Parts: sequence; structure tokens; C-alpha cells
Amino acid sequence: MNLIQEQQLKNFINGNWVEPSTGKSTSVINPATSDSLVQVPLSASEDVKAATKAAKSAQKKWALVPAPQRAEVLYRVGLIMKERKERLSQLLTMENGKVIEEARGEVQEGIDMAFYMAGEGRRLFGQTTPSELKDKFAMSVRAPVGVVGIITPWNFPIAIATWKSFPAIVAGNAVVWKPATETPIMANELAKIFEEAGLPEGVMNVVFGSGSTVGDAMVEQKDIRVISFTGSNEVGRGIASKCGQHLKKVSLEMGGKNGVIVMDDADLSLAVEGILWSAYGTSGQRCTACSRVMVHESVKDELEERLQKEIAKLSIGNGLDESIKVGPIINRSGLEKVKSYISIGKEEGAKLLTGGYILENGDHKKGNYFAPTLFTDVKPEMRIAQEEIFGPVVSLIPVKSFDEAVEINNSVEFGLSSSIFTQDVNQVFAAQRDLDTGIVYVNAGTTGAEIHLPFGGTKGTGNGHRDSGIAALDVFTEWKAIYVDYSGKLQRAQIDVE
Repeated sequence: MNLIQEQQLKNFINGNWVEPSTGKSTSVINPATSDSLVQVPLSASEDVKAATKAAKSAQKKWALVPAPQRAEVLYRVGLIMKERKERLSQLLTMENGKVIEEARGEVQEGIDMAFYMAGEGRRLFGQTTPSELKDKFAMSVRAPVGVVGIITPWNFPIAIATWKSFPAIVAGNAVVWKPATETPIMANELAKIFEEAGLPEGVMNVVFGSGSTVGDAMVEQKDIRVISFTGSNEVGRGIASKCGQHLKKVSLEMGGKNGVIVMDDADLSLAVEGILWSAYGTSGQRCTACSRVMVHESVKDELEERLQKEIAKLSIGNGLDESIKVGPIINRSGLEKVKSYISIGKEEGAKLLTGGYILENGDHKKGNYFAPTLFTDVKPEMRIAQEEIFGPVVSLIPVKSFDEAVEINNSVEFGLSSSIFTQDVNQVFAAQRDLDTGIVYVNAGTTGAEIHLPFGGTKGTGNGHRDSGIAALDVFTEWKAIYVDYSGKLQRAQIDVE
């Protein structure tokens, strides 16, 4: 069966599949095989304007649809995704490279988010509160912002899109979405699912193209009142600066330099398993991927030995093969970036235990494969311990105590995810309190977020907003305070309080 139904993708604007105004496109490359999959449009600002105009018109009508009815569309979206889970998963692996079991997990996240956010159609809770005056009623309600712009990355091309678009839609907004050009097939499929589920024309619009053209145009569009972005710190800072000039609401989810703490009383078998999955799953191309391990010096040697033994067993290749555990890097530039950090680590004095090279022979010759890599005797101030590499590279940092481990964990620019392996309940609760990250795991790796909890981090990871969970609604709604005075006279709030 041919999984890919179109060779040339089109933008989805106002319920229609349309060519980009530029007439230009580029190839989408399978990172496991270097085969061309489809052609994706390279749109221009004119396409963003058309999508925004359609979204603005559609949103006015969509906001008047009762929220429980808006939710019915999301329920249908979830059901369709569930029916097509395997096909979507295989397409995801083809364009992104992640192994098939991870792709299935990502699609399941989207399914879960559809049903979860559909439930908010019967909640979207506000607050009622006593008024300070007689014969007066006070309450707050959530109101839609209007047109929402979402900019999503290639590493989770469907899950992150659902984290953003589903709460926006159930809250009564319309969406203009710029997916990553590396992974547009998931966006194309999700747009078709929205169409099939009966979402009114113009409520979801997809414009393909580069961040420097389409993304910038979205930021500049005055009728797009929110930008929700997931991507690099550098790009996110630029978006925040421009949005600030326009007094535009912005939600940023950016990088991570996530650490695992392994204490002297840890279950080392469990710790090894957690480190392997969170460091080398998705080839380290997660914002929550484990990049550092702060290991107590008394168990350092044993942890090193166990990790090297298990890393040697990891199968690397095309993720469509069920036996493969580590897939490719997304593209050649990503591969070269990972490679450059190996030289940096060596120059800084870190000891390379295993990996550290591009796989270029045999079955790996056509893809972008990098050997799972482990450094040890890494100092906290080294660049490989401070900067986001976004590849299968882990730095082991020896520590003498719990307090030192926490201090090192918190010493980086980012604050997304952290974890601790210990049997000491006192250290567990201290870690939950003291680790300066938006997500903390106990006796698990740094990955595995669930959709009903807020996702995001502190410091350079974001700007205080969260994807997923109820917190996501705060990004896509405005609070409106409402006062109903049934006294029959003018009451002047605090002035008239006796």
C-alpha cells in the first residue's frame, strides 16, 4: 500500500487546498534513506494574509457555537486518528525518522489530547465570587482570543500541533498553523482529518514554508493575536521581541539541557534503563532528552560499565523496522552539529567512552545516523554539559552529594526536565522542591510527559506559559470579569462600601 497519497502538498486555507502564491516548493527527505517523499510548498506572506483573513472571518462564527458542540468536532478528530493510528505512525517515521514504537506513542498523544480537550468543551471553567455590594453578582469567564498562530517543530510533528491547536479550537479560536518544512506530511494528514470531522472552513488553516518567511509574516499579522511557538531558544527570543513590539501574546517552549541524578542508593538497573530511553530514544532529538547524568562518585564506575554494555546492544537504522531502537538524525546539518560537539568535548578534556562518530557504512550509508555517544569525567562548566546538542550524546558528571547534584542540575541556562534515581524518600521530596525545572521525574528518565499535566519549563526553556493540560487554555483565552448589578441604582464599588 502506498502510504503517501500526494506527491505535491498544498496549503489548506479557508477549507480549500491551494497552491502557494510563490509557485515554489522543496523536497521532504526521509532521514533514514535520503529518499524524497513529497514536495512541500514554500509560501510567502501573501499566503499568510489569506489564511489570516479566512481565520478571522471564520472565528467570529465559530466563537458563537456552544463549546460542547465545538468539542464534538474534537471527539470526531480523535476517533479518526485512532482508526488511522498505524498509517499515521508509519508516515511519521518516514518523514521524521523516529522508530515506529515512538511514532505510535506520539500519535497516541494526539489521540489522547483530542479526547481530553474535547472534555473541556463542557468545562472551560470560570469563577463566581461574592460581590462587595448588595444586589450585585460577580463572575469571570474565559473568552477566545481570536486568531491564533502556531509554529511547530519537526521532532514531534503531530503531538505538539495537537497540544496547541486542540485547546485553541475548543476555546473558540481559529488557527493559522506553520508546520516545520522537514515534516509537513503530519500537518497535511491532520488538516484532512479536521476537514473530515466537520470543522468549519477557515477555523484551521495550514501554511507551509520557512520560518524566516511564513513565521515572520505570522508574527507581523496584526489579526493574529497569539503566537504559540516550539523550537530553538534563538528563534523564540526573536519572536518574543517582535511580539512585544506588537503587544501580542506569545507562548514559548524552547530548549532543554536535561539532567538525571543517580544517587548512591539508586536501583542502577532501573537508572540505566531510564537513561538509555531518555537519552537515545528519538536519537536524543527531544527537548526533554537526557543530556547529562549527575552520578554519585561511589557508583560512577559501575554505572559507566553498565551503560556501555547496554549502549553496545542498541540497534540503529530505519525506524520502520520493529527491531530498531535508534533512528537517524533529521538532516545533514543536524548530523554535523552533533559531530562538532564530539570535538568540543574532547578538547575540553572529557573522556569519550563510546560512540562519537557518524555511521556511514552498510545499511547506514544512505541515512543520517550517529552512534550513541557517552562521555565521562565531564565538568559542569564544559560546553557539552551546558549547551543543547540535540543528538544522542550523554555527559556523565561525578558528584559527591545530593546537594552538589542539584546545584549542577540547576546551573544550566535551561529548566525543562530533570529526574532523580534514589530510594531515599527525604531526597525525593527535596528534589521535587529544589530542582529548577518545569518537569521532575522520580525513578524514571527525563521523558514521558502526560497530556493532562502542564508541559514547559523555567529559565531559558520558555516564558512562563505551558502547553498541554488545563494550563494550555490560559494561552488561548482571555479572562473576562463580568458584574451584574440588579439593585436598580448606580453602585460605585469601593466608594459606596460602608
